[in-house]
Amino acid sequence: MTDALTFVVRSLIELYVIVFVLRLILQWVRADFRNPLSQFILKVTDPLVIPLRRLVPAIGPLDTATLLIALGLQAVLIILLINLACVGSADAPQILALTVFGLIRLLLRIYFFVIIAYVILSWVAPGTYNPAVSLLTSMVEPVLAPLRRIIPPIGGFDLSPIFAFIAIGALTRLLPVGRLMGGLLCTAVGQPI
Repeated sequence: MTDALTFVVRSLIELYVIVFVLRLILQWVRADFRNPLSQFILKVTDPLVIPLRRLVPAIGPLDTATLLIALGLQAVLIILLINLACVGSADAPQILALTVFGLIRLLLRIYFFVIIAYVILSWVAPGTYNPAVSLLTSMVEPVLAPLRRIIPPIGGFDLSPIFAFIAIGALTRLLPVGRLMGGLLCTAVGQPI
């Protein structure tokens, strides 16, 4: 029963956090917000972002309100998972660190899957227009373009996604989530918080 409840809670909150992280990414890459998928993300996140934006102004290009909501939801997720699936309890600095590293890990996972989708769509439907392809391109190009300058296409094959996957894997392994979980004796979480 605890496994199922943990899975449901984790999935629902993490899906909502993903939408906020996508909003941050789309703002960072200056994606077209007239895109139907961008409009969906705005409609889902605006009820929380707009009221908080009145209290917390943006810092430069960073939408502070969206970031704070994503961090807050991630902290709620961490606290719920610790209460549902762990024997030990975490202190505030440990929860804060798990929240920040969990959000970074989620960002890396999003980029991993976005790059996979981008690569598959480039094979299946190269050169066609679709709102999803346009959004994926605007998200992926700022990451792959610097890699292409270092490793140009070889024989018509763009190897930059492979090196992006390697970088994402290395960064994910550098996150100290395992050490932060030490002493909590967590079960039924499935994967690290």
